[in-house]
Amino acid sequence: MGWTAEAIVELRQLRYFVVLAEELHFRRAAERLFISTPTLSQQIKVLEREMGGALLSRDPRVELTAAGEVLFRTGKEVLRSVEGAVRETRRASAAGAPVVRFGLLNGVPPWLPSRIEELLPSGTRLVLTGGTTADQVRLLDDDEVDLALVRAPLALPDRFAQRPIARDELGVLMSAAHPLADSAEVEPADLTDQELILFARESAAGLHDDLLRTLRERGAHVRLSDSAMGHAQMLAVLPLLPDVIGLSSSRAADRPGLVWRPLRGGPLAVTYAAIWRVPVRNPAVRTLVDVLAASPQWRATADQT
Repeated sequence: MGWTAEAIVELRQLRYFVVLAEELHFRRAAERLFISTPTLSQQIKVLEREMGGALLSRDPRVELTAAGEVLFRTGKEVLRSVEGAVRETRRASAAGAPVVRFGLLNGVPPWLPSRIEELLPSGTRLVLTGGTTADQVRLLDDDEVDLALVRAPLALPDRFAQRPIARDELGVLMSAAHPLADSAEVEPADLTDQELILFARESAAGLHDDLLRTLRERGAHVRLSDSAMGHAQMLAVLPLLPDVIGLSSSRAADRPGLVWRPLRGGPLAVTYAAIWRVPVRNPAVRTLVDVLAASPQWRATADQT
């Protein structure tokens, strides 16, 4: 059978369109999908190019075109069929060696995945997929992982459940040449007008906003940097920026060219949560969820780092 030069539509793009067609509002749809509004708009434009015409009218409000109505109706059927196929495949896989597809959060404390693995039922195989908090939510919603780690706080739709399972503590990370590097601990007020590098807000919006709000409440009126980057990138650039600060756990204290200092008045807290879809169909995941629900929240300590 030969191939034809027809448009190939990605399932993720199709899901984006179906959610947008249900909401008829870009911002609300983007929030449901845990992506930015510009990203959603861009993906819809790509989909329209693939389909050869407009699927939406955008002025004065979002409405489906005739082609959009067809794709909305058929797209929902396609997504339902795919979800059904995935469920059947998972059930068939579960008949053999149990498998848990685990969404491993980028930058998670090294001891945390090992602790999760220790709680798995005997003989269960763990398959890992990395990503940010926003990535993990999308992976879970696309049924590409069974259980995922995220950074809280996080607003989730009713089809998800979450359980806080671990807590980490942050202090101030800076170049060894930073004016505050000689302090034994950092006074929050001394951070006023300091440029702070954080991760991109869209990767974990709840935590991003919570950290900035907590700093303000404690008198640290920082300036959010125009640069946004993950933890690994921040560790690489901070030694070169003597007037910029970051936030990190004490695990970064021994990095060359960097100084870590606790924040006076207590550390900033980061909560890690496990999230999953309900109802739980994978027996191994159900067992793990029950164990997590009965476990106390873990806290990062020196011997765990």
